[in-house]
Amino acid sequence: MTNKRKIFNDPIYGFITIPSDFIFEIVQHPYFQRLRRIKQLGMAELVYPGAFHSRFQHALGAMHLMNEALNTLQSKGLMIMEVEREAALVAILLHDIGHGPFSHVLEYAILKNVNHEAISELLMEDLNKQFEGKLTLAIEMFKGTYDRSFFHQLISSQLDMDRMDYLNRDSFYTGVAEGNIGAERIIKMLHVVDNQLVVEEKGLLSVENFLVARRLMYWQVYLHKTSICSETMVLKIFERVKDLLSENIEVKIPAHLRVFIEKNISKEDFKNDPSYLQDFVSLDDVDIWYALKSWQNHSDWVLANLSRNIIERNLFKIKIEVGLKTEDIQSKILGNLVEKNIPKELHKYFFKASQISNSGYASQQANIKILMKNGNILDVSEASDLPTIKAMSNIVKKNYICYTNDVYLPSI
Repeated sequence: MTNKRKIFNDPIYGFITIPSDFIFEIVQHPYFQRLRRIKQLGMAELVYPGAFHSRFQHALGAMHLMNEALNTLQSKGLMIMEVEREAALVAILLHDIGHGPFSHVLEYAILKNVNHEAISELLMEDLNKQFEGKLTLAIEMFKGTYDRSFFHQLISSQLDMDRMDYLNRDSFYTGVAEGNIGAERIIKMLHVVDNQLVVEEKGLLSVENFLVARRLMYWQVYLHKTSICSETMVLKIFERVKDLLSENIEVKIPAHLRVFIEKNISKEDFKNDPSYLQDFVSLDDVDIWYALKSWQNHSDWVLANLSRNIIERNLFKIKIEVGLKTEDIQSKILGNLVEKNIPKELHKYFFKASQISNSGYASQQANIKILMKNGNILDVSEASDLPTIKAMSNIVKKNYICYTNDVYLPSI
C-alpha cells in the first residue's frame, strides 16, 4: 500500500500534510507536477536573485491556508461537510494550474485573449473526466456557482487564500519584508454571516496591514521597473519570431510552443480540439529558456540581439513616473535608432511606451467585509480609521517607456 498522506516541509508554514488520498493523486498528476517548472514570479529573478520559487509551492501553500481557514470556520459553529472541505482544497490547489511559461508574462503572447483562469477551468474539466466526476463540486466552487458562496470567496476574492499565500511567499523569496502579512491572524478572525465571508473587528488591523503590504509588493516586486523591462524584451522577442515566420524565415521552436506561435488559439479552439490543451500542458519555463538560448545564435540579428541580451541580463532602460510625457522621449529614442542605421521597420522591437496601474483595494469589486462588535457589517474602508485605506481604492497610474540604447546594425 502506498502512503498517500505525504508531508511537505514548506519554508513558510513548516510541515504541510496532504489531507486525503484523492488530493495526493491530483498532486501526483502530470498537470500539477508541471507547476514545479513554472516560476511564480516570471522574470523577477533578474531583480531578486532568490525569486526562484514555483507555482507548485504556491499551490500547496494556498491549500494549507484553505485548510486552516476551514478549521477556523468549523470551530465557530459553521457546518462544513467533508465533501465540501475536500472540494474547496482541490479548487484552491488547482486555481493556478492554467498558468503558462513565465506565469503572467506570456499569458496573451501565445494565446488569443485566453487568460490563465480560463485555462485552469479547462484543465479542471479535463481532470474531472479523468477522475470520473470527482472534481464537479470543486469546479462549482472555483466558478462561483455553488450556493454556499463563501467557498468561492476563500478561493477568489480580495481576501482569499491565493493572495495570502503569494504575498507571504513572494515576500520571503524576494526578501522584500514589506510584503509580510499576518495571514494566521486574519484566518483566525474569519467568519461567515448570511453565507458571506467576513472578518471579525479584532482582525481589522491585520486586514489593513494586508492591503498596505499588497500595494507595496506591487510597486516593489510585481511592477518593478526591471521586471517591466525584461518582460517587455521577452514579448518583443516573441513578436519578432511571429514576424519572421510570417515571412517564411525558419526559426527553431520547440514543437509544443510552435503550435501557439503559429496559430492564434482561442478558448473555443481549446474546446473544439483537445490536442491544444495537451500541447499547452507540455509547455513550461524550460521550453522558453531553451528557445531563447537557441535564438541568440539565429541569423536574424534582431532576434539574436534581443535573445542574447536577455540571457546575459543586458536589459532595456526605462523611464517611469506619474504623468510622464513619453512622446518627446520616444522621438529621441527613434532618432538614436536612426543614427545607428537601424531600419525604420525594425524600430518597434527596441522600445515600448505603455502604462501600469496599481490599486491596493478595489472597493467596487467584491469588497472585504468587517463584522463589527455591535453586529453591523461594514466595508473595510468604512471600518478603518486609516485614511490610507480609503485612498487605496484610487487607482494610481504611471506612464513608462522602456528602450534599448546599445543596438547597432551589424556590418555586412
